[in-house]
Amino acid sequence: MTILALSVFALTLLLVIIRPWGLGIGWGAMAGAAIALAVGVIHWSNLATVWGIVWDATLTFVALILISLLLDEAGFFHWAALHVAHWGGGNGYRLFLLVILLGAGVSALFANDGAALILTPIVLAMLFALGYSPAAAFAFVMATGFVADTTSLPFVTSNLVNIVSAGYFRLSFDHYAGIMVPVDLVALLATLGVLWLYFGRKVPPRYGQETLPAPRTAIRDPLVFRWSFPILALLLFAYFATAPWHLPIFAVTGSGALLLLAIAGRWWQLGRGATIRCRKVLREAPWQIVWFSLGMYLVVFGLRNAGLTALLAKLLAPLARQGILVASVGTGLLSAALSAVMNNMPTVLIGALGIHQAGPLPPTVKTAMVYANVVGCDLGPKFTPLGSLATLLWLHVLARKGETITWRTYMRVGLVITPPVLLATLLALGLWIRWLGAG
Repeated sequence: MTILALSVFALTLLLVIIRPWGLGIGWGAMAGAAIALAVGVIHWSNLATVWGIVWDATLTFVALILISLLLDEAGFFHWAALHVAHWGGGNGYRLFLLVILLGAGVSALFANDGAALILTPIVLAMLFALGYSPAAAFAFVMATGFVADTTSLPFVTSNLVNIVSAGYFRLSFDHYAGIMVPVDLVALLATLGVLWLYFGRKVPPRYGQETLPAPRTAIRDPLVFRWSFPILALLLFAYFATAPWHLPIFAVTGSGALLLLAIAGRWWQLGRGATIRCRKVLREAPWQIVWFSLGMYLVVFGLRNAGLTALLAKLLAPLARQGILVASVGTGLLSAALSAVMNNMPTVLIGALGIHQAGPLPPTVKTAMVYANVVGCDLGPKFTPLGSLATLLWLHVLARKGETITWRTYMRVGLVITPPVLLATLLALGLWIRWLGAG
């Protein structure tokens, strides 16, 4: 059964990555789930269990990307990028810093996929307009993609991995933020340091601002743009305000997406005056992620049925006995390694199941392991392109823009700059939880 479950998982991952016959990632995952069901790796009763785990995370992610797409169509991200370019004041080093901070902010509020897939092409176009060489543009592009993942820790909604883990362990939005916001700040500082050490010499010291248009020229739908700030502030407030009620996060995020869609579509005017093609935005929303989450996690549940998550639990239990710091670093490194070779989406649930099966653990140690699993699954994908679907899509988007980054090039950078950020973040997590426990 173990070999069969692993074979089904490997086949499913292959179908998701290569997408034969034009299959989307969702249908590839569902095909794997169908195979798992046919050979007895999973059972019909697992369907309701898995959907109960993933539905809130999946639909929340779709709503977040929908909000990002609407704001992108309104010119919000282009406007922000132009402001950053103007704030740089012609200083290339300052621009590099500001682009990284912009990426971190977008990742925190709009999830890492939104930061990587929407912001990167805008930054790339801006750099070429400023006359940057391909080598210099590469430094900014890699920095934008890297920071999108390494700083996707602060809120439950900042990464699909976070949402899955928070849903599985019933972590409230405010409790999660209380743990992860300080840890994310350490991750940001470490990211700034390693990116500067690695790419600093490739960044031109000066750039000309004369060709930059005014930020306001990027705004394509003034009404959506004006409403974006109060809606985003209201969303963030609602996440914290509703946390004690344990409402599904999708209830808040979906409401925000619906409100923004109504404004963009001018529903009160029956569509008259709308400048954003809302049907196009809805078509481009990542609906395939719904089927991907259900299918992939059904296959992962097959690994659990075959006893593989129990094996992981046996590896985690000795770490737990060594205290908070060792448990944090050990769990995070294990999750990061698994994410790099088998993708972070299945890894986060495998890690969660392993922690759950590791037996009775001291509360603070279990908390450290739960959050370390998230850190490992958020940062581990930066080792290899296989680590996350967002990275594979990001590379595809860049190739379409004429900026091809090979897997070898990506790994040459990722394997150097990821370890120090990962280690610093895990140490910060362990020390922070230990301090909270002592307090």
